[in-house]
Amino acid sequence: MQILTYNLNGIRSAINKGLIEWLATHEFDILCFQEVKATHDVVDLTPFEALGYQYHWHAAEKKGYSGVATFSKQKPDAIVRGCGLSIYDCEGRILRADFGDLTVLNCYFPSGTSGEERQGVKMAFLADFYTYVQDLRQTRPNLVVVGDYNIAHTERDIHDPVRNKNTTGFLPEERAWMDRWFASGFTDSFRHAHPDKTEYSWWSYRAGARATNKGWRIDYISVADTLRDRIVDAGHFGEVVHSDHAGVVIQLANE
Repeated sequence: MQILTYNLNGIRSAINKGLIEWLATHEFDILCFQEVKATHDVVDLTPFEALGYQYHWHAAEKKGYSGVATFSKQKPDAIVRGCGLSIYDCEGRILRADFGDLTVLNCYFPSGTSGEERQGVKMAFLADFYTYVQDLRQTRPNLVVVGDYNIAHTERDIHDPVRNKNTTGFLPEERAWMDRWFASGFTDSFRHAHPDKTEYSWWSYRAGARATNKGWRIDYISVADTLRDRIVDAGHFGEVVHSDHAGVVIQLANE
């Protein structure tokens, strides 16, 4: 099974930049998109259907903002939109899809870049999300939690850790949350497959950051430790330019 997670920074923009044509050259089983920035009814989704995908959507109430969508070739057994907390669910941040005993959470964490108020929302989200997932694990232990976490975990995950030590996305309290997250029974699939490799998943549009590879690794595929031995490989599609993010992929072996 191949799962792709990709912050598109606008699905219509990504389609115009060749997303469909690129997807046609791969055999992804599940696509998890973040920041779709649209409701499903304003996007021409017939090209995805032609590739064999069905889709489920969790849009933000605010137009042109946030939102996640999951496409899959296999019909999910269940779809759950949101985590039950309206403060986050109105922003379209979590979409759950169950496939047999496997649960895929497609997530878009708040960024905190617009000021102290949103940073507060981000930290509250991290605490609430942690509790939500720990509760969910009691009934759905085989979890894959994908998406834009908006946090670079370690110094290996950011091009300039010294200058960015006080920047949202690399704050000590955010990185401590990631430590706790991975210590709680989740594996960073990319680090598991490539312990010493440097790859990034996001680059600022400023100052030619992508051309010089001054990036951050803020998009993750976390797998429950119960699935760790099924990780075949994981990596980034840093060469594709449908967005300011890279696509992140995991290949999981069948049981």
